Amino acid sequence: MFGDALSRFWTESGFMALDIRSIIMIVVSLVLIYLAIAKKFEPLLLLPIAFGMLLANLPLAGLMGDPEGEQAGGLLYYLYQGVKLGIYPSLIFLGVGAMTDFGPLLARPSNLIIGAGAQFGIAIAFVFAIILGFNPQEASSIGIIGGADGPTAIFITSKLAPTLLAPISIAAYSYMALIPLIQPPIMRLLTTKKERELPMQQQRTVSKTEKICFPIMVAILSILLLPSVAPLIGMLMLGNLLRESGVTERLSETVQNALMNIVTVFLGITVGATAVGETFLQLETLKIIALGLFAFIFSTVGGLLIAKFMCFVTKGKVNPLIGSAGVSAVPMAARISQVEGQKANPANYLLMHAMGPNVAGVIGSAVAAGLLLLLFGA
Repeated sequence: MFGDALSRFWTESGFMALDIRSIIMIVVSLVLIYLAIAKKFEPLLLLPIAFGMLLANLPLAGLMGDPEGEQAGGLLYYLYQGVKLGIYPSLIFLGVGAMTDFGPLLARPSNLIIGAGAQFGIAIAFVFAIILGFNPQEASSIGIIGGADGPTAIFITSKLAPTLLAPISIAAYSYMALIPLIQPPIMRLLTTKKERELPMQQQRTVSKTEKICFPIMVAILSILLLPSVAPLIGMLMLGNLLRESGVTERLSETVQNALMNIVTVFLGITVGATAVGETFLQLETLKIIALGLFAFIFSTVGGLLIAKFMCFVTKGKVNPLIGSAGVSAVPMAARISQVEGQKANPANYLLMHAMGPNVAGVIGSAVAAGLLLLLFGA
């Protein structure tokens, strides 16, 4: 009797259901957990993603089980609906808006051109993805990695190519974490030492009225132009209005901290849970990771080239290094511009100047996502 119970316990355990794909994915998840904790690679999101991947690949747990008939779905299946319906990425944008100061962009509106130029990698990666055999919806989702905006990548992929959600989200956040390694060599390659040494004049002071009107006007114009981008732009600008209005400090603080942290956990763990061996361990995953890096590099190149042109037109009033901040990894990309600028000229202070293209990149990547949804959405 005891032997039968023990035998049944063993045969019905997850150990008996382990296969090579599950084992590989468990090892991959453990490596990502190590990178998040030991190397601090975007830990706030990479750690939940890695643990969600671990949970989804433990056999028989059924945490991502899709309900059929009377069978109940798993816990992560229901939490994943926030990704599928575009709720979590939009709420992340709400928090980003509440944490973002658009003052540097308002002080120099020409930074919008740099932010637009830094979306160049999206178009390049889209073309190469089509060449490699991906359909337009999949190519759009892969290309958006070049915007260096994780929530936008997740949002558009959940709409256009949900089966690619895991590799695209992991690639997007991995490259964001690797900005300090990827961008500096490109910056030094495309700029001269004389250009990197250029100082920039102090920006004008932006009035409170301008800061309040900006999110309202951007929301109206962007959503009228591209209705499909309403969830992202709408939440981004609402968050910023809560910050700048001066009358909703409690709401702004809650959005920046408590809400942002809660949504980050749910987003990370459910995105990671989509990375199951059957769909993740394919040649397409390697192609996506390579194309994502390609997109990110060319987005950096696009921003730098636009900034070099502005440097030429203004006769040296714009330091080209701020162009690399046109990707929307706020504020990491702006800090890299500051670091490289000070290496060339210790008296240089480029951080606030680089924040202009940086926040322009946030808007640019959302608009690019709206265009792709308009062109290739259902």
